[in-house]
Amino acid sequence: MRIAVMGIGGVGGYFGGKLARHYAAGGDVEVIFIARGEHLRQIRNNGLQQITAEGNFTAVPHLATGQPETCGHFDLVLFCVKGYGLESSALQIKKNVDRTSTVITLLNGVDNVRPLKTVLPEARVLNGCVYIGAHIVKPGVVRQAGGTCQLLFGPEDGNMEGLNAIEAVLKEAAIKASLTADIRTVVWEKYLFVAPLASASAYLNQPIGAFVEKSEKRDFLEGLMREVAQIGIAQGVAISDEMVRAALKKNSLFPYDTRTSLQMDYESGRKIEIDLFTGYIVEKGKELGIPIPLHDKVYRKLIQN
Repeated sequence: MRIAVMGIGGVGGYFGGKLARHYAAGGDVEVIFIARGEHLRQIRNNGLQQITAEGNFTAVPHLATGQPETCGHFDLVLFCVKGYGLESSALQIKKNVDRTSTVITLLNGVDNVRPLKTVLPEARVLNGCVYIGAHIVKPGVVRQAGGTCQLLFGPEDGNMEGLNAIEAVLKEAAIKASLTADIRTVVWEKYLFVAPLASASAYLNQPIGAFVEKSEKRDFLEGLMREVAQIGIAQGVAISDEMVRAALKKNSLFPYDTRTSLQMDYESGRKIEIDLFTGYIVEKGKELGIPIPLHDKVYRKLIQN
């Protein structure tokens, strides 16, 4: 099996690193990192340095490249890019996949299968999500800062045929992977947690720990979560009050000073995934006629980045 990891940031670096380390000897599994710039150069020269709660290690893929179109067929592709780079990244591997290829989107958000399937109509596209706090410390170095490190994936059409083999390959590399037939609900449950937290942390300039104890900040976060829940329910997703309460509790799984990726990108002046997080709820609120005043407020501020 030839596995390509598209985007070697926090998510792609952590999960791709575990795959590369475990399957370093080759055999039936080959791991390809698709990266760019100085990060790619450092990986090629020194491997990918991993700093994790499980220990530190160096992952050396079978190939690290910025030109996937030259790499031949991919059996499995893990998409770990930013939301704004999804379409352009998919175009990069269009020649590498066909009807025998499986693509899993591990991006944040709830609407990633549709654009991937548009660009890669022949491939089998699965939805997925991860629970991890990780980021690039410097070129060639990725740090895992928190989270349960779970990876969940599955088909939106309910067809589970052949997917147990993918789950087994991931688990063999000590990845906490779970195949599910109800991935839509799973992805929305994650979105209910991560999207409001990203919006609130960037808007208020606060770390994740600031939203753990009862306060005005936590109330603001809960208000954002309830607006997301309204949008999900209006689209047929079974979101309960218990799911909202559970999402609030997940903040305690991260070290107090952990910042969300949206917050870090916003603070540094980099391009942000505003459309994937806040913008999606604003757009759907208008489309469905549902008032979402808190998201409107956050969006107006963050869009100025």
